[in-house]
Amino acid sequence: VWMHRLYVESEKPVCACPPAHRTFVSITLVVYMYNIIMGSVNNAALTCVHLLSSLAATPGTEPEMTELSGLFVEKPQSTIAIKGKDITFVAKVDSSTLLRKPALKWLKGKWLDLGSKAGKHLQFKESYDRDSKIYTYEMKIVKVVDGDAGGYRCEVTAKDKCDSCTFDITVEGSFSRGPKEDEGELDFSGLLKKREKKQEEPKEEVDVWSILKKAKPCDYEKIAFQYGITDLRGMLKRLKKMKVEPKKCDAFLKKLEAAYSVDKGKKIQLTVEVANPDAQIKWLKNGTEIKPSAKYVFESVGNKRKLTINKCTLADDAAYECVIGEDKSFTEVFVKEPPVTITKLLDDLHVVVEDKVEFEVEVSEEGANVKWMKDGVELARDGKYRFKKDGKKHWLIINEASKEDIGMYYVFTNGGESKAELEVLQSIADLTVKAAEQAIFKCEVSDEKVTGKWYKDGVEVKASNRIKMVHIGRIHKLTIDDVKAEDAGDYTFVPDGYALSLSAKLNFLDPPKIHLDTTGSMVNKNTIIVVAGNKLRLDVEISGEPAPTVCWTKGDNVRKCCGPAWTLTPNSSFLVSPDVPDPPEGVKCMGVGEDTATIIWEPPKFDGGSPIKGYLMERKKVGSSRWTKLNFDIYESTSYEAKKMIEGVLYEMRVFAVNGIGVSQPSCSSKPFMPIAPTSEPTRLTVDDVMDSACMLKWRPPDKIGAGGIDGYIIEYRKEGGGHTQEAYTEWIQANSEPVEKNSYTVRGLPTGEKMEFRVMAVNIAGRSPPAVMAQPVTIREIIEQPHIRLPRHLRTKYVRKVGEKINLVIPFQGKPRPVVNWFKDDEPLDPKKVSVRTTEVDTILFIRSAERDHSGTYTLSVQIENMEDKASFEIRVVEKPGPPLAVRVTDVWGFNAALEWKPPKDNGNSDISGYIIQKADKKTKEWFMVYEHNRRPNCTVSDLVMGNEYVFRIFSENICGLSDEAGLSKNTAVIAKTGLAYNRPPYKEKDLNTSPKFTQPLQDRSVIAGYSTAISCSVRGRPKPKIIWMKNKTIIGEDPKYLMQNNQGVLTLHIRKPSLFDGGNYSCKAVNELGEDVVECKLEVRGATPVSVHGDSKG
Repeated sequence: VWMHRLYVESEKPVCACPPAHRTFVSITLVVYMYNIIMGSVNNAALTCVHLLSSLAATPGTEPEMTELSGLFVEKPQSTIAIKGKDITFVAKVDSSTLLRKPALKWLKGKWLDLGSKAGKHLQFKESYDRDSKIYTYEMKIVKVVDGDAGGYRCEVTAKDKCDSCTFDITVEGSFSRGPKEDEGELDFSGLLKKREKKQEEPKEEVDVWSILKKAKPCDYEKIAFQYGITDLRGMLKRLKKMKVEPKKCDAFLKKLEAAYSVDKGKKIQLTVEVANPDAQIKWLKNGTEIKPSAKYVFESVGNKRKLTINKCTLADDAAYECVIGEDKSFTEVFVKEPPVTITKLLDDLHVVVEDKVEFEVEVSEEGANVKWMKDGVELARDGKYRFKKDGKKHWLIINEASKEDIGMYYVFTNGGESKAELEVLQSIADLTVKAAEQAIFKCEVSDEKVTGKWYKDGVEVKASNRIKMVHIGRIHKLTIDDVKAEDAGDYTFVPDGYALSLSAKLNFLDPPKIHLDTTGSMVNKNTIIVVAGNKLRLDVEISGEPAPTVCWTKGDNVRKCCGPAWTLTPNSSFLVSPDVPDPPEGVKCMGVGEDTATIIWEPPKFDGGSPIKGYLMERKKVGSSRWTKLNFDIYESTSYEAKKMIEGVLYEMRVFAVNGIGVSQPSCSSKPFMPIAPTSEPTRLTVDDVMDSACMLKWRPPDKIGAGGIDGYIIEYRKEGGGHTQEAYTEWIQANSEPVEKNSYTVRGLPTGEKMEFRVMAVNIAGRSPPAVMAQPVTIREIIEQPHIRLPRHLRTKYVRKVGEKINLVIPFQGKPRPVVNWFKDDEPLDPKKVSVRTTEVDTILFIRSAERDHSGTYTLSVQIENMEDKASFEIRVVEKPGPPLAVRVTDVWGFNAALEWKPPKDNGNSDISGYIIQKADKKTKEWFMVYEHNRRPNCTVSDLVMGNEYVFRIFSENICGLSDEAGLSKNTAVIAKTGLAYNRPPYKEKDLNTSPKFTQPLQDRSVIAGYSTAISCSVRGRPKPKIIWMKNKTIIGEDPKYLMQNNQGVLTLHIRKPSLFDGGNYSCKAVNELGEDVVECKLEVRGATPVSVHGDSKG
């Protein structure tokens, strides 16, 4: 309570409490928890209040709180919520002083981020006012439950500024509020009040670890999202430290850990300890044995066996096991990719209904996986949403936006996230009005503070008595009274500050009128007199909007365009009425491209009595009712190429015919078609092989494939320079009846000796791609290639294998036509009963299921084509463990030493003996101890034997397979007898310490002022004590009282009392004894005293 009063209500974070106060509060909480454990909740609360009260009342202990920047304009307030009702909290942030958009978090308790809980129960909304530069954040709790009660915190950060506030939610009707999963673990405020306990139904607990153990490593991130685990690194650590019941195993002293984690590109080391140092182990990855290589390195150090995996990739994320006989040790290795960050954030979009929407984001790694969500719900690929990626860029595409698509869209990676808001505006409806009527255009914008302007045909509309513009809330209204013909046109509303506009068309409807010229040859009104048999041309002016339909009649008969000509007779009176043409016929799509389509049609059968001037085209998406005009100017041709369409979307087309009277009715819609581009041409078309009547081609897929994919490839061929003669093979001939899916094909049945040209085309639903053509023609004839054996590197030396192992040797060779292969062993044909051989066109395989000593020898491979031959030989040696050494005996014993000799084993295991192992044992303990390892000679000397013991020795032979199974025992023993020992002390020899004099510190040059006493010093060493002689300018200084000479423990000092200018010169010191002498010198400079000026320096 007091903490709440002191820190929370003052809108300061608890962390602002001074350290002494925090310590006092911690002690208070300990006392409080102790009383709770002892069963006295009331006493605990009372004790806590008294202690904190004393803290608040102590003079001079006012808490110094850190001042935070005041970013909040409006803060969420504590409230009482009704269970089952909705509640909304609003926070407003002033961004006028910020350089970047602020980031706001809603927290419950102390650390639970509610952003990860967004969904049906928790909903978040964000808006921005451009005029006041204020961000508004809303958190809505749908159908409040008991678990929503507790303390909440709202934090906002923006680069170097931050602010926070707290508020509480009390759920009415909730009598018990135990610690929930979403609350902070240290929130004891709910225990300060005595409340009735309400029994809750037990919830079924979900063991996330059991789910993770059964799941694949690729599904870990999905499971983390599902169960609210935001720290994927922490999950992997928990997985690594999970305790497993160890299975009793005698073969392993220490097994592998339950799990290991490693960063991508790093190395990891798996270590086990075995009980038997000589045990043979196997390492398995996903059940498959691992072979030593540069990537997988095996180490054996004493009882430890190590597997090192270098440069880990995602392929190394697998299950590993170490096997010793029947015993196994399992582990999981998790390879973590570096976090993928978002380098280009999403942008807010404002579109019109049925417009195309594209959200674009750029990440730090190519080929990274991203997850798109809308209002907390993950988006799936269906007819409405499409996902596209190209390198580091990712797109979310909505083909036709609707009001239902309004909301907040998120994109997530494993290292970041971004969000953007989509605002879908309703388009303005077209209007058709008559003269003198009223036309009203309405436009709804996203915010009531958004202003804008109206334009007609690109010119701003000005208010007048007839034209009025009104802005009420989010509605902008344009009213035109007494509509006239000049008011018809395109009207557009452009919001201020937005790159978006809404347009609509005003169609003016004018009743049709006929303006007949009554002047000239007319006798009466509407009566024309002409001479029988002459031609009559009657031009009648008509008006009306839209263009009226005109029809000519004679009497009760309607004039047809294709009917017989009228013949004028005397007293003929008639009314001529022209008409619009019939609609065009046969509208169909002839071809498509990536975003284009070619449409053709036939002219109308009836032109309405007036020549056809051209056509108007419209298109729409299948399932939509909105037609889009493709041209506003009359198009004269009967074929048209529509552009700017979306690849993979179905469209329909229709055509209008236009003559001098008006526009026809629309034609029937074409059959649905889909713009899909054929792929680009295949790449790297080359010849792989040529035979007498066939040619093998290979190529790479096209660089550009598109949405249509690839259904296969078509291969065609012809003679060189074909197409100009009537000979066979001069035209392109398709080699395959059905498209082939592979990137290689063998064209057969070709004429031998001819030069042929080849080309390959990719095929999909849009048709064939441009062909990939070879630069040079290919001559069809068998190429004779000399046989050549490519002996592998490991067979160029002696190939050694142990008895019982399998031998599988693959030896490639070259040669055309197919060579004849023969195998020999020791110059004899190979016995097929002992060795299996399989030969293909390019290699031969030698296979021995279980190697024996008899398989050792020299093997020869012969490859022959006609009279050309190539041979290769290699040696196979099958080895096993050697036998024991022979005739082991002790040849001599002296002191504490014994000499041993033996003979090499009779059977060396078909391998050279690499050394011997010598062990000793005394007959008292009979325990064997190692003496020598890898002793190469058949003899040795054993030292450091214990006096009074009798020793026996055994020796093992060693070769490439290991130690011999049995040891050779010495036939006799070595007895170390006890003898008396005397120590003769060596005579003491006194060391001669006499030395010649030597100066350890020389004299130093000095510069002194005349009249001031000085001294020069040096140090000398020598025995016996040397005689010291001081000299000036090589003249011995006698008993001159001006000089004082001192010798203190070898430190020599010459004092000069008040030297004058004549005392300067070279001074030397000589040390002399019977073993020699030594001299050091220095230079003494005596300077005259500088007179001191009382008045200072004068200038000039």
